[in-house]
Amino acid sequence: MINAHSDTLTPQQETSAADAPDCRKEDTVKQAKMTALYERLSREDGDNQESNSIATQKQILEKYAEQNGLTPYRHFSDDGFSGKDFDRPAYQEMLAEIEQGNIGAVCVKNLDRFGRSYLESGLYREMFRKIGVRFIAVNDAIDTEQGEDDFTPFREVINEFYLREYSKKVKAAYQSRGMAGKPTACLPPYGYMKAPEDKHKWLVDPEAAAVVKRIFQLCMDGQGMYQICCLLEADKVMTPGAYLKEKGIGLHKNYDFPNPYHWSSTTVSGILKKKEYLGHTVNFKSKKNSYKDKKNHYVPESEWVIFENTHEPIIDQATFDNVQRLRSNVKRRPDGWGIIHPLTGLVYCADCGAKLYVHRIYNGKDMPTYVCANSTKTAQEDWRCSGHRITAQKLMELVAEVLREVTKYAREDKAAFTKSVQEKLTAKQTDEVKAQKKQLASLTRRAADLEMLYKKIYEDNALGKLPDKRFSALAAEYEQEQERLEKEIPELQKTIDRFEDGSDKAARFIELVNRYENFEGMTTTMLNEFVEKIVVHERETKYCANTEQKVDIYLNFIGEYEIPKEAVDPAVLAEQEEANRKKEKRRQQLHENYLRLKAAGKLQEYEQRAKEKREAGIAPRPMARTPEEKAAQAIRRKELQKASGQRRTERERVKREAQKQQQLETAQKKTA
Repeated sequence: MINAHSDTLTPQQETSAADAPDCRKEDTVKQAKMTALYERLSREDGDNQESNSIATQKQILEKYAEQNGLTPYRHFSDDGFSGKDFDRPAYQEMLAEIEQGNIGAVCVKNLDRFGRSYLESGLYREMFRKIGVRFIAVNDAIDTEQGEDDFTPFREVINEFYLREYSKKVKAAYQSRGMAGKPTACLPPYGYMKAPEDKHKWLVDPEAAAVVKRIFQLCMDGQGMYQICCLLEADKVMTPGAYLKEKGIGLHKNYDFPNPYHWSSTTVSGILKKKEYLGHTVNFKSKKNSYKDKKNHYVPESEWVIFENTHEPIIDQATFDNVQRLRSNVKRRPDGWGIIHPLTGLVYCADCGAKLYVHRIYNGKDMPTYVCANSTKTAQEDWRCSGHRITAQKLMELVAEVLREVTKYAREDKAAFTKSVQEKLTAKQTDEVKAQKKQLASLTRRAADLEMLYKKIYEDNALGKLPDKRFSALAAEYEQEQERLEKEIPELQKTIDRFEDGSDKAARFIELVNRYENFEGMTTTMLNEFVEKIVVHERETKYCANTEQKVDIYLNFIGEYEIPKEAVDPAVLAEQEEANRKKEKRRQQLHENYLRLKAAGKLQEYEQRAKEKREAGIAPRPMARTPEEKAAQAIRRKELQKASGQRRTERERVKREAQKQQQLETAQKKTA
């Protein structure tokens, strides 16, 4: 156990301290200052722990102090602290006493007990010399009052060399244990505990594992980090640190938690990223660049060493993958109505690739509409995308329809579904994918060649065949190329893997389908599990609500899937095409009428009238809700259309009569 303490004064010290204020002579005042007896012991001392124990050091220093009149004295002990730096509790307490002028001498058993850092040890000894504090290392025969020892710097270098060699041994043991598949972390992740019979094995902690599963489920339900923290705190769920303290284990067992239920977003996001919950052991996630460093530095994920299926998983692979995909998407925030739409983060623009965000329009009813983020992102027309507007309700209906059709087909004929998925994925392996495979093989060979070339130039440089300047240039060039290959090879491999394992992906999709009975009520969790992304194309005719708009729905595991359709009778197909042609023609006519009205300024007049009504407090005409209201509206619409037609006929009649009258007058003028 790491602890730091300072002992109370001895009876001789109390007597001397009591007599000190009555002394008036300078040498007596100087002698009244305490002598600091400093002891230190750390794990790096290895087999010498018995001879270097705190009790042994105290005994030696007390005997030396009493024999040489260094009284009163006081002990400052750091038990369990390394000598690589001087950030130790008892040592800092001793420095504070020195600054206050209460200590006249510092006494240690050996120079390495004071510290093993050559530079810092020298700086502190120089500081003691300047302020008149005597420094004594008993076994090394160092006493600054007797003069400087020329061999002291060499001793400090040797002490630091010992620390460096010890660090290498510890690092080698650490690497060996990690590469053997044993966990390198001092504690298992939250949700696991060490097995009583083997500290290198992890067992599931049922209580903590239930919290981990809940956090993953809340994320699948569309909750953000802050919302998850609020829910856990409201339910009085203890944080991992407070939970370990209650169990009496961990680094914070002596820490006082003001609020043991206050979760942070960092803690929740850290839990959601841990691959250990899949049953894997993940080693070497952080490192220290030097034995002098206090803090660990995180390393890229590509440098991690992962051993799969080493302990019981808490989270399945599909849930973990979905959570990572969701967290990489847009953050889900509630709108002004406090609603988070379940499709947010899944909808993308087909033209610019940006996400579509939900905008809520309230003109008598709530109408959430998805709009491309780049449509209003910049004022520069060259960089602005079109709106790609589509209502959220229509998107939800399309997704539900696709899921119902695909899942029904997958349940009814699993063999045919699996075969069709395999054929679809195989068909995607085009010439481009084959070229990517060739490129991957070439890059892999080049990476192996670079290793061999680097070894060769190193040997040539060591033998004097290659100048140092040329070696440095070639080494830098090879390292730069290696870094580029390390980035390109994994990306190519991921691209190729998407087109493989068709049968496995079909089986995983069927397994997911069997977990749900129907798709009438689409929950956020269901959408996140089934939908990979939704790609929305622009409407065929802009400024037209009644037009076709292509939407591509990509499902998890199987991508964009179209159910094989039966052959349609040519006559029926011709009738359908004719009906669609007439419908499209009518839609085009209506759209042209709309554009003419807009060009004539009729839309501006309508908007002005509506604005005046709003300012006057006139309520808008209520929308039809019941079938009777809709029927009445249809009759009223026909009456208005009939009246409008009559007025149009009358205007045309008047116009014809005016034309005839004008022609008659023109003829009379010519005759005259």
